[in-house]
Amino acid sequence: MQESYDRSEKNWVLGVTALASFMMALDSLVITTAFATIRADFGSSVETLQWAVNAFNLSFAVLLLTGAALGDRFGRRRMFAVGIALFVLTSAACALSGSAEALIAARAGQGAGAALVMPLAMAILSGAFAKEERAKALGIFSGVTGCALIIGPAIGGLITENLGWRWIFWINLPIGLIAIGLIATRLRESFGPKAALDIAGLMLVAIAALALVWGLLRGNPVGWTSAEVMGTLALGLVFSAAFVGWELRAPAPMIPMRMFASRSFAAGVGASLLFYAAMYGVLFLLPQFLQITLGFGPLGAGLRLLPWTSTLFLTAPIAGAVVHRFGERPLVVTGLLMQAAGLGWIAMVAAPGVAYSALVAPLIMAGVGVSMAMPAAQNAVLGSVAVTEMGKASGVFNMGRFLGGMFGIAALVAVFSAKGAVDSAANFSTGFAAAMMVAAALSLMGALAGLCLPARHRTADAQVPQKA
Repeated sequence: MQESYDRSEKNWVLGVTALASFMMALDSLVITTAFATIRADFGSSVETLQWAVNAFNLSFAVLLLTGAALGDRFGRRRMFAVGIALFVLTSAACALSGSAEALIAARAGQGAGAALVMPLAMAILSGAFAKEERAKALGIFSGVTGCALIIGPAIGGLITENLGWRWIFWINLPIGLIAIGLIATRLRESFGPKAALDIAGLMLVAIAALALVWGLLRGNPVGWTSAEVMGTLALGLVFSAAFVGWELRAPAPMIPMRMFASRSFAAGVGASLLFYAAMYGVLFLLPQFLQITLGFGPLGAGLRLLPWTSTLFLTAPIAGAVVHRFGERPLVVTGLLMQAAGLGWIAMVAAPGVAYSALVAPLIMAGVGVSMAMPAAQNAVLGSVAVTEMGKASGVFNMGRFLGGMFGIAALVAVFSAKGAVDSAANFSTGFAAAMMVAAALSLMGALAGLCLPARHRTADAQVPQKA
């Protein structure tokens, strides 16, 4: 039975959880326009620097479902505060980093903190609002998070250009400390069902993901047929198979494999993994292209990403509203074809002398496309399971999102390194164009996965996808 909250308590729950989500989302985006400055400061290669993103993505993805389980067992408010405290401490470690390696380690810690905060924010929010009020509360929560995603690159550029890149991490301290104080004084404790922790599954998927990404990134420096690369790729495949095998027989699996028997669930997760792979890879390289090849500063690069990022705010709500009329498949397929076309267009025009105005139309096309696909794919995943399993399904969706982003960055950086370099605008442009073609191909593969989504019945009483 759901506990009763008065209006003031509900407002505080919404405000605190939205503040925490805003901080996490902002942190993941502000760093994008600081990469070129960080790389120059540390003298690091693009291959090394991408771990500043992938270390966060890996720890977040593999710990996400565990974070939710820890909150259910030890108290959601308590673990929510612990997650923010860990995020604040590791943000300070990022700001104080004296090397790329130290920054990467601290970013992994940030991912672990975020893996506690994000699922528990949703659980606390859902527990405070009754069913008839929950959709509105979640809409406000998502809107606040979406604002962070839109303005993040520009905020990161503004801070980097005027205060230095370390301040993009220092700003988390006052926000985090205020959030912890509000959690302690304004939120009540709650618990969920005490499910067993799948530690074996956690270790297997972490080793598998790390080995596969390591193999992708070491292919160019040491050779694709070298013992290191072939060995780590093989290790990744073995541990991936072991993870699936374990999850099929585990008494309390992290990912219930039976969910993938649903076409909606499997195709939705597959399509989202691929389009997030493309999107995260572009988000890593595009700001650096704007700075290194076109000569804009961090702030200028961040502002010039707005035609792409702002489409999320405009398009996603419309797509979410019409998905029940047209079904998920048309929106996912059309959206990802648009993203593929937009990114392919950028690849064709990318050159040292290209005018920024030539990038605006393809950026808008790609942004509108992925903003159509996002809510439709998530709706397909969540609509394919029972209400009692939506939390687990959402965790799997987000785990796939961040693992997809991790693999996408690794793949695009591998292609960039094979075709280009950071030593000149021309060489960076060549590598960037090749990487954008890979991003377009990933988007096209996502559209093909979207074709596997079941069609929606056109009758008035059939408002859910087929589960064939």
